[in-house]
Amino acid sequence: MNNGEFLTRLAMWITLCGYAVGAGLFWLARGTRADARARLAWTVGCVALLVHVGFAVHFYHQWQHDSVVRETARQTAEVFGTYWGGGVYFNYAMLLGWLADVLWWWRGLDVYRRRPYWVTAFWHGFLLFMFFNATVVFKTGVLRYLGVALCAVLAWLWWRAVSGKADWRKIPNQEIR
Repeated sequence: MNNGEFLTRLAMWITLCGYAVGAGLFWLARGTRADARARLAWTVGCVALLVHVGFAVHFYHQWQHDSVVRETARQTAEVFGTYWGGGVYFNYAMLLGWLADVLWWWRGLDVYRRRPYWVTAFWHGFLLFMFFNATVVFKTGVLRYLGVALCAVLAWLWWRAVSGKADWRKIPNQEIR
């Protein structure tokens, strides 16, 4: 494994950890410290994704967008039998959406937790879908099994929260801005 591959993979692992810890704590958080940790993990995951994309485009595609689309199409054809590179735009949407979500959260916990229910449900559903594809559909071996476990736990936490089994919109007494 060369340095570029190592750095690209490391950034993705940090992204996955930031996503899992941030989302898990968000659904379970019941105090300002837990929420502050969730927000920090969420932010680290988002920044790591930005770094991962930068490394991938630099080390694997020499900053050529056509190369990114072709590789996405090749991987999609391997899995689904259809040569289609449009999936890369879902990745871009996830990156921009996560960045907007981080900025929204840093505006304040009260603002973030009180946003419309459908925004939170759609956003976390989309993220879970993207991470499921990244770790289960397009990977094999140990990473696939870790992805299944991670996605199952996060889906259960999300379902528990949105089905009323947990009060995820609860605002802690003291807010950390």
